[in-house]
Amino acid sequence: MNQVWVQIGMTVAAFLIAWLTAFSVTPRLIDAAERFGIVDHPDGRLKTQREPVPYLGGIAIALGVLVALGVTYRFDRQILAILLSSSILLVIGLLDDLGSLKPASKLAGQLLAVLVLIKAGVMIQLVFLPLWVSLPLTVLWMLAATNAFNLIDIMDGLSSGVGAVAALFFAGVALSGGLTDTAFLGAALAGALLGFRHYNVEPARIYMGDTGSLFTGFLLGALAMVNAYTREHRLGVLVPLLILAVPLFDMLFVMYIRWRRGLPVMLGSPDHVALRLRKWRLTTRATVRANLLAALIAGGCGVALMLLALPWAQALLVTLAVAALAVAAWLRTIDMSL
Repeated sequence: MNQVWVQIGMTVAAFLIAWLTAFSVTPRLIDAAERFGIVDHPDGRLKTQREPVPYLGGIAIALGVLVALGVTYRFDRQILAILLSSSILLVIGLLDDLGSLKPASKLAGQLLAVLVLIKAGVMIQLVFLPLWVSLPLTVLWMLAATNAFNLIDIMDGLSSGVGAVAALFFAGVALSGGLTDTAFLGAALAGALLGFRHYNVEPARIYMGDTGSLFTGFLLGALAMVNAYTREHRLGVLVPLLILAVPLFDMLFVMYIRWRRGLPVMLGSPDHVALRLRKWRLTTRATVRANLLAALIAGGCGVALMLLALPWAQALLVTLAVAALAVAAWLRTIDMSL
């Protein structure tokens, strides 16, 4: 029992240290970004802020995670591999924020980071899946998680809030299963995101940029793989999909809309769920709160799916699938024309 309380205490410490680090560093990064002109200029289409807003928030998030883990955790191979690979994404995102990389270059960097994970043995490992299935599934999952989170970074406070909720769910699941390394990493990421988010809510004083969104999305994807969900039945493998339901739903919805319109799926356009909700009748803050509520409900359903008996878990999945289709159909009816 004493060991359990020690693990909980250290997890909380990781969260608080990460929060304090990101909270303290972010104002300095705002000053540095403004001084060197590393800002996001409004374009009147997707970027509708009134004034240029500094980038570089991702550096504060990364520092929060690294400082917290450096103080509280004794690193092992798995955590080091995750941090190394996510650092590759941090650099790729920074290069994109500073200059704008081509999509092919960003994809190549993401693939390199995933290969680092796989080389260290961090991959989707399920007893009923052969290796030749696990390897491409790992690549697909990591690319989906990374880019889905990158895509929802379109509104003040949205991605930082949704990311913190997901990280806390992953940390909680890990802590309940005795996986302290995953719990520490999830808590550190959540703390760093919330420390940064103080300056990111509307009106945002700083954005996380690709530096932060790629780094955070990759970490969330990795956290999903180094956790345990199948305590009751195999449907538990779907829990990460629910914990990351908000960014994944948005990515699939946008891809579908663009496909129906005959547009490239990677083309930037105002088709995102959050932008549709704001176009409907919600304010920016209300839209963010709606997405956070959705993330909490979906994450809670994920935990329930993991713990329920199989028949109830199946019923829950069917209910969620029907609800998701209904929401998607309603979102399509919102007129996005000017």
